[in-house]
Amino acid sequence: MMTASRTVLRLQGVRHAYQEVDRKLEILKGADFELKAGEMVALVAPSGAGKSTLLHLAGLLERPEGGEIYISGKACGTLSDGERTARRRNDIGFVYQFHHLLPEFSALENVMIPQMIRGLSKSVAAERARQLLDYLRVGPRADHRPAELSGGEQQRVAIARAVANAPLVLLADEPTGNLDPETSGYVFEALSALARQSGLASLVATHNHALAERMDRVVTLEDGLIVPWSA
Repeated sequence: MMTASRTVLRLQGVRHAYQEVDRKLEILKGADFELKAGEMVALVAPSGAGKSTLLHLAGLLERPEGGEIYISGKACGTLSDGERTARRRNDIGFVYQFHHLLPEFSALENVMIPQMIRGLSKSVAAERARQLLDYLRVGPRADHRPAELSGGEQQRVAIARAVANAPLVLLADEPTGNLDPETSGYVFEALSALARQSGLASLVATHNHALAERMDRVVTLEDGLIVPWSA
């Protein structure tokens, strides 16, 4: 197992709430959290506890009401929208429960697109995309469109797309939630191997306690704070 080293994601005193019709729903109440390079952390909490909100804040998709979020030591609270977009594109990868692959493009093209948006040439993007798909054992299906792939294959392509730009942090929201147990385990192994091989820091929200216990540590949300989880 790779030894965790420098902190690449840090939440410091993060607060966030949503206004409902008749009350304010506090999700985070001064949450602190650190994620280090090469570390896989599971986030386990009941539905509605705020797992997706936490991932959105950590991924700079939303701005917290208070506190600060640091990516590789850089405070992101005062970044402009354009700077936040660049941070997401270059430093953060996302994997969701639903793969969200573009249906009109092949698996290879889906992995190439974020690289080309970043500015890589078509040939360089294609080479890296093929390497990733091969690593995730879906290379022979590279020219197939999503509808022609199994659920496990689609999710492995989604993982390849998420890490195509070599991000520092991977945020995954129920990445195996739609898969059967056998396929779920296989996809997790692929994600785990890729993360450890590259030193990628990964925060994975999951309801699957068996998978959570295979990660480096497990945290949960309790009274608006991020705390260690105990089975």
